[in-house]
Amino acid sequence: MEQLRKTNLLYWSVWLLVMACLVWVSTKIDFIFYPIGAFISTIFTPVLVAGFLYYIFTPFIEMLEHRLNIKRPVGILIVMVLLIGIVIFSFLGLIPNLVSQIGELLTNLPGVVRSLNKLYQQVIEQEWVQRLDIPTQLSQLSGNVQSSISTFLNGLTGSIGSVLSAVANIALLVVIIPLIFFYMLKDGHKFPEAVAQLLPHEYSADVLALFKEINKTIAKYISGQALVCLFVGTFTFIGYLLIGLPYAFLLGVTAAITNIIPYLGPYIGLVPAAIIGLTVSPAKALLVCAVVLVVQQVESNIISPNVLGKTLDMHPLTILFLLLAAGKIFGVLGMILAIPAYAVVKTIVQYVHGYVKNRRKKVLHKQ
Repeated sequence: MEQLRKTNLLYWSVWLLVMACLVWVSTKIDFIFYPIGAFISTIFTPVLVAGFLYYIFTPFIEMLEHRLNIKRPVGILIVMVLLIGIVIFSFLGLIPNLVSQIGELLTNLPGVVRSLNKLYQQVIEQEWVQRLDIPTQLSQLSGNVQSSISTFLNGLTGSIGSVLSAVANIALLVVIIPLIFFYMLKDGHKFPEAVAQLLPHEYSADVLALFKEINKTIAKYISGQALVCLFVGTFTFIGYLLIGLPYAFLLGVTAAITNIIPYLGPYIGLVPAAIIGLTVSPAKALLVCAVVLVVQQVESNIISPNVLGKTLDMHPLTILFLLLAAGKIFGVLGMILAIPAYAVVKTIVQYVHGYVKNRRKKVLHKQ
């Protein structure tokens, strides 16, 4: 037994040494891996957006195919026409309004800063604030905020080349994403079978079943999350309009986008709206908080349970820890992708666990 332990220790020591050497060598030949990384980073965004659209529209195509007996190519054509119509409507109706409000906000940004400074002066003049010695800390914070805004404005006006480059990249994505989306709709359903054919026959059925579970998990999460974000953005915008908040459409879109991040997203979207509300009056900021509170209560208690169901059957602390870790490592994109990635891994682990358990039962039954 002692000899076996020594042998295992030597075996794993050698393997760890080999892995460490491979990692060290990889750091010295990064020029080989750079093209691979550049290729992956280039196709990542269009594939991600096309995959998002694929999971939103695939249920619609399947409904046309199975319930209305419309052939898949015709269903794909209908979806592409529908998508083109949505894009045209966005460019003609929604995006100009959004761009107009962004431009108006940038133009009025100095006035917004002056309003905040005026409010700040009113706060620090209060007697209870003077007793707490808060003005020193607030002045440092105010200086940091003003410095950040000045840096942002200088960068905005001094980087016309970067803006033009970004516009060119967006134009390229507008062309590439529909092509990737089309081929995903056309051949995406064949991918699990193609992978299963590469495996031994005894595992192909189980791999296909696993792919179906993963596909179901991703589809339900993405389509459900899209509906929830649409609800939050629409009704937040309506609420902001009712209370007379400036830039209501821009802030409603911001609320819809940030709501993609579970738990933390609504508060991230609340911050700019509350700041804009403060420039009007403290009462307006409280009304902004009230609108967000009402919309989030309806969303969390009525909309999400019926749309998402138990797709996110996770403890809130687990979600928060995942968001914090992913945000620290990968930034905002990591916070957006952390939950669906965890849901996929959880589905795989549960399926493999069930598979192993059933295999053991069959072996015991034969014995």
